[in-house]
Amino acid sequence: MTSATPRFRLGFLTHVQSRDDNPARTYRNAQELFVAADELGFDVGWVAQHHVPAGGGGLSSPWTFLAHAAARTSRIRLGTAITVLPLEDPVRLAEDIATVDTLSGGRVEIGVGSGYNALEYAAFGKDVARKRELTSEHLDLLRRALADEEVRAPGFRVQPAAGDFTDRLWQGVFSAQGAAYAAAAGSNLLLNRAAYGFDAPTDTVQRPWADAFLAAWDRPRRPRIGLSRFVFPAKDKRTALRQIGDDVHRAASRMADSGAFPKGLDVDEALRRFHAFHGAPEEIVAALRQERVLPVATDLITQFNPAVPDHDAALRALELIATQVAPALGWQRAGAPRTEPEPAGV
Repeated sequence: MTSATPRFRLGFLTHVQSRDDNPARTYRNAQELFVAADELGFDVGWVAQHHVPAGGGGLSSPWTFLAHAAARTSRIRLGTAITVLPLEDPVRLAEDIATVDTLSGGRVEIGVGSGYNALEYAAFGKDVARKRELTSEHLDLLRRALADEEVRAPGFRVQPAAGDFTDRLWQGVFSAQGAAYAAAAGSNLLLNRAAYGFDAPTDTVQRPWADAFLAAWDRPRRPRIGLSRFVFPAKDKRTALRQIGDDVHRAASRMADSGAFPKGLDVDEALRRFHAFHGAPEEIVAALRQERVLPVATDLITQFNPAVPDHDAALRALELIATQVAPALGWQRAGAPRTEPEPAGV
């Protein structure tokens, strides 16, 4: 690492999943994660949008969920990583974003991407082959709507009027070309927890993407890179594996069926492919200090997916991240004296 104490915002991401078929309990538990993270000082809470259930559930309507989270929290920022933009009407989406931003006191972050699920595209009457084109078209319209410009008809602007979203729009990308495109558009960069389809470690694959983003950035404001990582601290590695091992192995088998992972992976190789950081907090800190993308990240976004740990274990893991893992890497809890987030390698 180029800095011993990188400065970054700390986030967590939930895919709103569970081990049972009780959606009310699943959603309630996910809301409790936001409340706990708010109390622990996390800077941002993120949700992922899935229209098709994946591995124990999923969240199809993130802005409804975040409106409820806004009412239950006081300071944590609220974002999507990501909203599947081609499947949304961008003007209607802008209205939802502006409403939640108004209700939350300006705490919204919006991450968008193209998604990948052909069934979702079919359900919404969209051509998955046009996903990149649709993402670009919809993002342009979303930007203009959130900037209080007239959209689609003379005199029409979304209401309530949105706050300044200049530095609150994020794009998820999966290549150096995509990262450069996001920079050219003035979007912040979101990097996934794992790089699929590669044998090399995820951070080795993704660091050139981050570098391409930084090289292409030409805006006066500081570039922002959100780094999503699978982080699950526990008493020790054995305890962590008891909570996450089976889920990760099953997820790796599903990925193998789609061709993203080789078939026949054992648990250790599955954890490597998902770029997992698990075990005692000090073990995770030592591993993250070797992470190749973290030195240029402004946001570390921790998540447990593809594992679905028990609710109490998830709450305990959030506590360990906020009190032991992140502070050892240079993070400061909200309210403590701090500088603006910046790439640790700068």
